[in-house]
Amino acid sequence: MGSVEIDGVLLSALGQIENPLGDVWHAMKSSDPGFESFGEAYFTHILPGKTKGWRKHLRMVQNLIVPSGLVLFGLVDERNESPTLRHTQKMVVGYGHYARLTIPPGVWVGFHGLSQKTALILNLASIEHDPGESINQPLESIPFDWTEP
Repeated sequence: MGSVEIDGVLLSALGQIENPLGDVWHAMKSSDPGFESFGEAYFTHILPGKTKGWRKHLRMVQNLIVPSGLVLFGLVDERNESPTLRHTQKMVVGYGHYARLTIPPGVWVGFHGLSQKTALILNLASIEHDPGESINQPLESIPFDWTEP
């Protein structure tokens, strides 16, 4: 895994260490590609078959990990200076696809729950939450095909 279609977006495979008493799943080190700084870590849930969207952060780099469940992420590049302006990208992350999705500021993100149970998403954000640094739009405002890639 590595760089994907939208410029600056990374999909990084994460290590999993098997242990008979309980496995260890890596998330992020400060030396990893995509690490910019640490602002806060928070979790969000997505219910089976439900879709949340759209949000664009203006300054935050998001590092999204799905330790439980399976999630389809949809991305749309709206950065005027980007060579991939208006490109879209789909990625499935979670059980069986354990990886970290790094999303730079200026890229719209939405997500859809693919698993039969509620999925858990961890964001290792580069800055602390600031309600003034992100923009939300209704799901129907950006045309996007939410079927699996």
